[in-house]
Amino acid sequence: MAKTVIALLQHAAPPSEPREEVLKRVERMARDAKRQGARILCTQELFCGAYFCQVEDSNRMNLAEPIPGPTTGFLGRLAKELDVEIVGSIYERRAAGLYHNTAVFMDPSGNIAGRYRKMHIPDDPRYFEKFYFTPGDLGWQAVRGRDATIGMLICWDQWYPEAARLTALRGAEILVYPTAIGWWHGETPRDRAQQREAWQLMHRAHAIANGIFVAAVNRVGNEDDLQFWGGSMVVDPGGEVICEASADREEVLLAEIDLARIEDMRRGWPFLRDRRVDAYSDLSQRFVDGIGS
Repeated sequence: MAKTVIALLQHAAPPSEPREEVLKRVERMARDAKRQGARILCTQELFCGAYFCQVEDSNRMNLAEPIPGPTTGFLGRLAKELDVEIVGSIYERRAAGLYHNTAVFMDPSGNIAGRYRKMHIPDDPRYFEKFYFTPGDLGWQAVRGRDATIGMLICWDQWYPEAARLTALRGAEILVYPTAIGWWHGETPRDRAQQREAWQLMHRAHAIANGIFVAAVNRVGNEDDLQFWGGSMVVDPGGEVICEASADREEVLLAEIDLARIEDMRRGWPFLRDRRVDAYSDLSQRFVDGIGS
C-alpha cells in the first residue's frame, strides 16, 4: 500500500485584492508545497478571490468561467510543471444563467481528470449560494490518482453523512472538502466555539464511519461581514486529526498519508461489512412520518 503527501493551501483573499495577486500567492504556496514533498495539492473553496456570496448581486455572476477555462489553465500549468495532482475549486459557467460551484481534479500532465459539482447548496444570511449556484448533477465522484483515489465534496456537503458515505462507496480513500466557512462578526464567543467544534467533529465522524482520510481546506481573514476561521485539517481513518492549521494565518499544511491505515481500521471497525443495505430505503425520503409498528 502506498504512502503519499497531501498539501492544503490555506490563505486569505481580501475583496480589495485583484485576482492576479491571489493567483500569485497560490502559485508561491504550491511551489513551497512541492519543495516539501507534496504530491497532491488542494485549494480552498472559490480560491481565486473573495467569497462573493454574502450579498445577492447578479453582476457577481460575471466571475463565473467555463471549464476548461482560465483557472483550469492556471492549475493545469502548475500541475504539469510541478508534477503534482491538484484539486481546485472554481465558479463554473456552464451556460448563460447556469452556474455551478465545481471542483476539478488536475492530473500531473495538466489535464482535467475529474469534475464534481457541489450537490448541497446553502441559503443562509451571508451565504446566499442558491442565488449563484445550481445544484450539482454529476453525482458523487471519486477519481483514481497515481497514489490514491480522491473523492471531491465541497463545503456545505460536509454536513451530510450521505455525501461522505456515497463518495466512499465509490472507492474514495481521501475525501477532500474545499471550504469557505467562518463566523459573522456579531456572534458570541460561545457560538464561535460551538460552531468550529461541530465542524471538526463532522469531519472526524466522516473519517471514522467510512474508514478513510478526510482533508478540509478553509480560508482565513476578514471579508465584509465574515471572519473565516481557517483550521484546515487532515483526519485519519481512526478520527485522529493528524495536522491542523491555525485560525488566522496563511499556511501550507502538509500531511503524510499511509493508505495501509485504511485496511487496518476497516478490519477492526468493519462498518461497510455490517451495513444493513436492505433497511435503508427511507433515506430516499425527505422525512418519514409516524412510528412503525
